[in-house]
Amino acid sequence: MQTGVVLMMLGCLGLCAAAADAPLQVVDAVDAVQYMGLWYAVASIPTSFGKQCIQGTTAEYTLLENGTIQVVNTCYDAAGNPDVARGHAWIPDPTESAKLKVSFVRFLGLWWFGAPYWVIDLADDYSYAVVGHPSRKYGWILSRTPSLPDDVFAGIVQRLEAQGYRFEDFRIIDQSINQ
Repeated sequence: MQTGVVLMMLGCLGLCAAAADAPLQVVDAVDAVQYMGLWYAVASIPTSFGKQCIQGTTAEYTLLENGTIQVVNTCYDAAGNPDVARGHAWIPDPTESAKLKVSFVRFLGLWWFGAPYWVIDLADDYSYAVVGHPSRKYGWILSRTPSLPDDVFAGIVQRLEAQGYRFEDFRIIDQSINQ
C-alpha cells in the first residue's frame, strides 16, 4: 500500500515537472480594445521591482493612436503613499496578440528592454486575466474588480498549476485601499 502511494506521488511530481518544462501556453487571441482600462492585481509572484508595493496594486492600459499601449502601474507602500510606474507595451507579432512586450525604460525616445507579457488565461468577458512569463518567474492574476469570486479564483489557480506554475509562489494582494 505504501509503495502505491509513493509511486502515485512520484507520478504527480513527474507530471508537475513536465508541465513546468512545457512551453507556456497563451490564449488564442486578445482584443486590445477590450483589454484596455483598469485592472486590479489580485495576486502575483513578488518581484524585486515591486518590493515597495504593500497593497492596492493596479494596472491601467490605454490604447494609443499608433496601436501601442500606455501602461500605468500604481501601488501603495506601507505608509499608504502611491508609487506609480509608467511604461509602454506593444505586440511584436500581430498574429500572436496574446504575446506582448512591456518596457518601463525609456531612453532617447525609445522603449528599451521589453519583457514578455503573455496573457495565459482570460475570461470571455474580460473580467479577469492572468499574465505570465515564459520562465514562470513572474505572474499576475488581474481582475476588473478588487477581488474575484472564490470559484473563479480556484479555477484560475488550477489552470496556473496545469501550466507549470506553483501557486504557493504567489501572494494575495491587499486591495482594501481600493474598495
